[in-house]
Amino acid sequence: MNFSYYIAKRYLFSPGSSNAINIITGIAAAGVVIGAMSLFLVLTGFAGLKDFSLQFSTFFDPDLKIFPSSGKSFSFDTTHKEKLNQLEEVAHYSEIVEDHVFLEFRDKQKTAFIKGVDANYNKVIQTDSIVVYGGWLDDNDFKVVVGNGISRELSMGVEQTYTNLLSIYVPKPGKGIPNDITKAFRSQKAVNVGVYSVNEELDEKYVFATTGLARALLDIPETAVTHIEIKLTPNTDEAVALQKLYTIFGDEVLIKNRFQLNDKLYKMLNTENLVSYLVITLIAIIALFNVAGAIIMMIIDKKSNVKTLYNVGASLPNIRKIFLFQGSLMTLLGTVLGLILGLILIILQQQFGLLMITPSLPYPTKITVMSFIVVFLTITTIGFVASLLASSRINQKLVA
Repeated sequence: MNFSYYIAKRYLFSPGSSNAINIITGIAAAGVVIGAMSLFLVLTGFAGLKDFSLQFSTFFDPDLKIFPSSGKSFSFDTTHKEKLNQLEEVAHYSEIVEDHVFLEFRDKQKTAFIKGVDANYNKVIQTDSIVVYGGWLDDNDFKVVVGNGISRELSMGVEQTYTNLLSIYVPKPGKGIPNDITKAFRSQKAVNVGVYSVNEELDEKYVFATTGLARALLDIPETAVTHIEIKLTPNTDEAVALQKLYTIFGDEVLIKNRFQLNDKLYKMLNTENLVSYLVITLIAIIALFNVAGAIIMMIIDKKSNVKTLYNVGASLPNIRKIFLFQGSLMTLLGTVLGLILGLILIILQQQFGLLMITPSLPYPTKITVMSFIVVFLTITTIGFVASLLASSRINQKLVA
């Protein structure tokens, strides 16, 4: 067994000659455990929060979404459809007609977006996963499905008859203000047959309707769309699909994948995750430099032993390694213990909801291999550096 490692292990597990030394060592070891556990809790917490915040994208956002490169709409005629149907990378696609509208139900008003979708939409998006009341659209052009936020603001439920209708208005293009204000808007009436819920922002944004209703209201021809949402076939190379789509539509469109559709949210969550990691790491650095203090106190406590080792032939580098190994072992064992304690707390949170966001919603967490790796490398690296700095205090003057 390596001489320095053997002595370091003896020093680590045997009490010092002073209670003060033992207390300082215990505090240093506790700092390592708490630092590792805290960092693991933060990383798993943010991993869970990120998944929770982005979960709507797995069933609301398509794999690819086609936008007009300029203006509000682009051409989508029979030729485009035939070429799109021939692409093996495209499993399903849905024509979308979308724009701002003004809603009125009884005496309440609200601005929103109408999203006209065709019969293929539920093949692209999991509509059964977002509808919480009522049902989805059918071929009837006078039915709509509204978001939960819109439903609350307008005090509008799922209507069973055509007696309570939602009025939808869109301003007509033109200049000036007409004498008859009713001629300034195109309007349609529809019955609300369902309520969907995704997240707070989207629940207040969209009114789903058929493309027939949306085209009539927005005055968009049959050969034009505002978007096309695409579901790719499994195991499709996204880059290949993009290339073929651009070949069909040319520079008339822009195409975004699911990540690009939520790029701001991704950036915000990643920034918050990084800032939290740096803050906890800074706290861990402060805590782990207690390891350096403990090693220095141990060097002072073992000064006579160090002199003896030097006199019987141990070199200064080997003596330094003793205390470097001691600090590194303390950090390693503390990190492992901290990870175990952190894992136990996360499992308890997942099983029993120790920390709740709302009375019915526990704080989301997600255990990942990367969290273990990041915590282990971060804490052990800091501990090694602290131990290296402390062990470098051993010099010729100390053993003279």
